[in-house]
Amino acid sequence: MTDWSQLTHAYGTAEDIPALLAEAGPDPRSPAWTELWSRLCHQGTVYLASYAALPALTEKARRLTATDRTMPLLLAASIVASTDRPHGTPGPEDSYAAEIAELIELVEQALRDPSPADSPDRYVELLEALLAFEGVEVWGEELHGLSGGEFEVPCPECEAENFVVFGEYGYFSTTDAFYMKETAGHRRELRPAAVASLEGLARRLHARALADGQHEVASNLTYVFGSAYCAECDALFRVDHAIVARWSN
Repeated sequence: MTDWSQLTHAYGTAEDIPALLAEAGPDPRSPAWTELWSRLCHQGTVYLASYAALPALTEKARRLTATDRTMPLLLAASIVASTDRPHGTPGPEDSYAAEIAELIELVEQALRDPSPADSPDRYVELLEALLAFEGVEVWGEELHGLSGGEFEVPCPECEAENFVVFGEYGYFSTTDAFYMKETAGHRRELRPAAVASLEGLARRLHARALADGQHEVASNLTYVFGSAYCAECDALFRVDHAIVARWSN
């Protein structure tokens, strides 16, 4: 049995974690989830108590329906994906291999559940969680930009910060942070990847989104794995390469 008094989280002793885990239910708006997230994955940082919570989060996800288990899955995924951990502490992939294997199956069930078809954002979050559990670097933490309709990346040539935008406001790159306004500055049209040219992870994600009926997600993936012109110097660069370069450790 875990001795939580011997573990720490963002605010000190982890003795409060069992009560918060017991209180947290299927409602993602529950204050208990906010408290757990703040303690166990504070601004992306994890602690000794964070890894110790993985078995409990796995059990909670197992007990909830595929539709209701989103919060324990997302918190567990953020813990697993984080590289900002106590110095000298190994990652969870060995010590918690059994839990991670079960979490993969649980998130697969959630992705197959019909409800994600009504919520592209939830679908992307779960897809990101799956990649986190699989150990896919960068995308296991940053794929959620896909649902936000924006990635901010530096131009590989001139280092100007570009907003690569796809969705509600159009499909373009710009250096104007206020691109959502009608008076927005200079824009360059994005160049989506041809579906036939997608390879590796891009091909897998695109095919998966189509198979799951997530056509908007599939379409946006062609822009994430496509190309953009720098709105400052006009250099052409791969969007996914710029994302990986920014977020690789």
